[in-house]
Formats: sequence, C-alpha cells, structure tokens
Amino acid sequence: MILGPYFVLLCSASHGVLQLSVFIRRDLIWFCSEVEQASVTTRIISQVKTKGAVGISFTFFGTSFLFITSHFTSGPGKIFERMLDYTKTIESLGLPRIIPNTNQYRSNPNDVTSRFDNVFWFGDFNFRLDVKRAVIDELLDSNSQENLCSILHYDELTRKLQEGSVFKGFKEAEICFPPTYKFDVGCDVYDSSSKKRTPSYTDRIIYKNRHKDDILVVKYGSCSSIKTSDHRPVYCFCQVKIRPGKDNIPLCAGQFDRDIYIEGIKRRFPRNASQCSSLNQKNSTICSVS
Repeated sequence: MILGPYFVLLCSASHGVLQLSVFIRRDLIWFCSEVEQASVTTRIISQVKTKGAVGISFTFFGTSFLFITSHFTSGPGKIFERMLDYTKTIESLGLPRIIPNTNQYRSNPNDVTSRFDNVFWFGDFNFRLDVKRAVIDELLDSNSQENLCSILHYDELTRKLQEGSVFKGFKEAEICFPPTYKFDVGCDVYDSSSKKRTPSYTDRIIYKNRHKDDILVVKYGSCSSIKTSDHRPVYCFCQVKIRPGKDNIPLCAGQFDRDIYIEGIKRRFPRNASQCSSLNQKNSTICSVS
C-alpha cells in the first residue's frame, strides 16, 4: 500500500534488526502529543539484537495509543521461553514517561499495555502449530476455510489466548489465510529443506482496548504476493474511536520535516506539469492550432 504525499512520518524507532514506523495524515499531526519510544532486549547474550521489542506511544486528541513490534524466541516446543519474552516486554517497556496516563486508576505498574486506551501488538511471535508436518500438509491441500479452522486447533498462540496465560486482554481477528511461515524464498512452497519445518502462524497482529468496542477490525490478512522472505507479511485494517482531548498534553509535529516535505512536492510538480502540458499543447507533429 502506497500512502502518498498526504501522509508523513510521525516517529520511527529501531532496536537491532527490529524496526517500527508510524505514519499519520499530515493535517492530523498537530493533534498528536509528543511521541515516546522504548525498547527491550530479550536475548542478552546475542551481539546482534534479534530478539526483543520496540514500542511507540502517543496521545491522539484524548485517546492514547501504544504500538509494539516483537520478535520472540524461535523454535518448536519453546512456548515457555516465548511466554517469558512476553512477560519481560510488558514489565520492562518503560512507557509512557512524560505523556499523562489517560486513566491511571486502571493501570498496572507491571504491565505497560494497561496504561493506554488502545494497544496494537504485532510481529514474529514464533508460536507454532503443535502437530506433525504431514497433518498440516493434508489440511492445506484441500484449500478450504473449514480446514483452516481445523489447523488453528493446533495453534499454540490461539490456545494461550483462550487460556488467558499470555497477552491478557488481547484479541485477534479471525484468521482466514494460510500459515505465513516457513516458505522457500521466492515461491509458494513450504519449507522443502531437510528440516521440513511445520507451517505455522508465527506472524500475528493482536489488539487490546480499554473501552469496549473502541476497535473494529475491518480486514485481517496476509500478503501472499510478497515472496522475498521465508515469511509472508500480515496486515490489519482497523477503525478506532477517538475521544476529545485535553489541553494538558504537550503537542509536537513528530519527525515531520517541512523542508523535506516541500522539496518532495517540488520534485513531483515538474512531472505533473509536464504531463499537463503534453495534454494541453497546441502544437503537434501533425498540425498546429492558432
């Protein structure tokens, strides 16, 4: 999806190989609070930070938002380690720092997700399908929605969400797409290496709202056409209710740079102008109009 010139960068944060960027419509940037960011490392011994989380938070009008992207411990059977990654993230992600909590009486000092009205958490959570590869292959061969539901019976994260033992209070929209991991790069074939990994829904988007029905999921899917990785990207379109703001919140323009924006408009203008002139020209190789 191309956002176009009407959207600008509000904030971008990184932690090792993790990257999180938030864009916003340009005319709405003036109603955002100052943006805060924080990160957590869950694999201390690694020189390159590949496991952990990055969070970005801000208040928009009177509604606070937290966006988190994570990469949890990989490997089949490591549910306990992934749950530890989750626990460390909610306890260690130090947000908000300056921006006022919109409802401090419903906040938990040991859970960062309780301090915001709306939380969107996404990334490679690495939860697997706890069943042999042959079972999943057979269910995928029929390519029916009924069999996709059957596949989810083996999903570790779905079970943990239902138990309430991880991502407490979070919801996930109905999954109507095939597993997003692990593919041979460049094609639609699941892992054909000697390891023959079981296809899994490792890449997820979940959400949590402080006020009931504030978040409505419009569409939840995967991008099957993007084949540059062994994962397929997932996306989620949501509608979110926004509440009136207060005048005690420090406002800012994020990382929006007006000079860069103007330069971009200037570079687009000559192309548009040349296209318009070619349409409105009075002279041609055939004839001229006076």
